[in-house]
Amino acid sequence: MKEYMNGMDCLHYINGEYVAPINGKTFENINPATEEVIGKVAEGGEEEVNMAVEAAKKAFNNGWKNTKLSERAAILRKVGDLILEKKQILSRLETFDTGKPLWLSSTVDIPRAAGSYHFYANFISAMGTDAYPMEVGAMNIVVRRPLGVVGMINPWNLPLLLLSAKLAPCLAMGNTVVLKPARWTPMTATLLGEIFKEAGLPDGVVNIVNGAGRSVGEAIAEHPDIRAIAFTGETSTGKNIMKTGAESLKRFSFELGGKNPNIIFADCDLDEVIETTLKSSFINQGAVCLCGSRIYVQRPIYEEFLTRFVARTREQIVGDPLESNTNIGALISKQHYERVLEYIQLAKEEGGNILTGGGKVEELKQGYYIQPTVIVGLDQNCRVSKEEIFGPVVTIHPFDTEEEVIELANDTHYGLSASVWTKDSHRALRVAHQIEAGTTWVNTWFLRDPRAPYGGEKQSGIGRQGGMFSLDFYSEVSNICIKY
Repeated sequence: MKEYMNGMDCLHYINGEYVAPINGKTFENINPATEEVIGKVAEGGEEEVNMAVEAAKKAFNNGWKNTKLSERAAILRKVGDLILEKKQILSRLETFDTGKPLWLSSTVDIPRAAGSYHFYANFISAMGTDAYPMEVGAMNIVVRRPLGVVGMINPWNLPLLLLSAKLAPCLAMGNTVVLKPARWTPMTATLLGEIFKEAGLPDGVVNIVNGAGRSVGEAIAEHPDIRAIAFTGETSTGKNIMKTGAESLKRFSFELGGKNPNIIFADCDLDEVIETTLKSSFINQGAVCLCGSRIYVQRPIYEEFLTRFVARTREQIVGDPLESNTNIGALISKQHYERVLEYIQLAKEEGGNILTGGGKVEELKQGYYIQPTVIVGLDQNCRVSKEEIFGPVVTIHPFDTEEEVIELANDTHYGLSASVWTKDSHRALRVAHQIEAGTTWVNTWFLRDPRAPYGGEKQSGIGRQGGMFSLDFYSEVSNICIKY
């Protein structure tokens, strides 16, 4: 793997082999921090997806579905071990693909990816089954069987981390997979092929097809032999996948967009709030579905919060992702960079006041860098307050009462996450119970227990991931009733 330290060409991975594109087409993989080409990527389509599905069906029927839990657990554990063993190269490639700081890739993305395989290896090793006796002299036994072939369509912001959160439980339940990495971030997914081989995963259990959503993604969504789709990405894309997959009655697990409220009451620990809000606003260039991009601050501390938060924001270092002191790296692509700048311009047109940031980083001549941006004075109903920007941009709004901020927080078609900051435990529970979000954090952010459910309400998603919630999605749950 050392030969990949500065980039790599990415082929498809089908039936345990790296495969060139059938049509011979490739596209360039661009490092967003330097705008340099770091590799060529195979451009797949319907033919490659059909090949991958056939390989996955064969692997499923030829034994993977009947593999003992202990054997699956051993392979998953080995995959996690190998990811940690190869953390240096995987971290570099993740940074080259995404533009995020290397310290973030090496301390969050790669370790958490490995952790998913370790967690589900342990989880299925201890997993039991449910049984329900009846007074008439019968026993109901709940049985979970694998679905078959599952399609996965992966995002670009946390490529290996989010892929592993889906892939580990899917494999743990005995399914096989056809995977499409995000077009902009193919490298760590491609290297999984080598890792799976080394871990002893049978050929055809995981297949990887690179390419565009309109070709590879659609082919996965409409293929009649793919039983389920796991997708993380933008809400409108999720709707299109659901329409395409409805013809064959697929099941769906979607983690979609978020415009998450960060609710700060006057009795909070303001020092902790400032530091955590910096992370929830700008980590990963603001490209985390869970980022608290709508900040609501109770009026008695509003001015103090603004002063201190803006000062800390101005201290954030935007620059070379390979430098250890860099806080904010490059945005994923020129297209996304221009989109975020358009939202900042729109904020000005909508009457917003930009307290800091608001544009590109002039001294960085190459790469897609944007200053962390704080905006006040916007109406709750303007587009910048309503729409997911997915960049280092936050809006801050004052509020007076608990009832008011609950209404403001829920005034969105998203419902992925929220944060509530207060020392009053009664208020914390009262507010958290009324927030329409799949996850509400109290006095923290991004703290995850892999056993707990994770997902979104409203247009932020369908279904839940985590622990048994994931295993149920990747299983056909049946009941066997025995009269004795």
